[in-house]
Amino acid sequence: MATRIGIMGGTFDPIHYGHLVTAEEARHDFQLDLVLFVPSGQPPHKTDRRITPPKHRYLMTVLATLTNPHFAVSRVDIDRPGPSYTIDTIELLRQQYGPDEEYFFISGADAILELLTWKEPERLLGMCEFIAATRPGFPLNQLTETVSELGDQYGARVHVLTVPALAISSTDVRQRVASGRPIRYLVPETVLYYIEKNRLYRPGAPAQADEPESEAAEAAPSVLSEVGPSDLP
Repeated sequence: MATRIGIMGGTFDPIHYGHLVTAEEARHDFQLDLVLFVPSGQPPHKTDRRITPPKHRYLMTVLATLTNPHFAVSRVDIDRPGPSYTIDTIELLRQQYGPDEEYFFISGADAILELLTWKEPERLLGMCEFIAATRPGFPLNQLTETVSELGDQYGARVHVLTVPALAISSTDVRQRVASGRPIRYLVPETVLYYIEKNRLYRPGAPAQADEPESEAAEAAPSVLSEVGPSDLP
């Protein structure tokens, strides 16, 4: 029987409970065996602001997901040069896990509405199924039309998933840190610890030169060892 693999790409700058709840709802509702979180290397759609170095976003994602045996974090995007296009990510993961497995790309409903503007959308639609995550109260008319159009014209398999209302965004988390407001209960305790330890998102903080990604990978065990049981969510 094929393994059902969910793929949740994103900048994760930082990862927060909204991401985690969405992934767990998708895992449960679609009977996924595994949900892979894939931090983007160079997000092609976010050129208007400075992105936190990949090493920090990767390690925060590892810390946020380590207590869920159905979650894993992939370095497939941050270990390769160039923009992180979804179709390239899917191709690399299919090479890694096998072309015969079942893949489900989890994304926000707003992004799904723009799916035909992504790189090579027609080929992408044939490579995996899509899960469009919405919040309660999200206007479904346009989404329903788009899902129907993608299915009729391209044979796409797009599913709508309503997740609990969590008004959390990475932008809000960054802004709260910058203004000195609390972010506890918006992000896992391990991520809060990491942000404070590395002084991320604070105004006037010295820019940190990004270390080679091989060094960031080697740093993961030492970072995890610094987080004791009392720090875990």
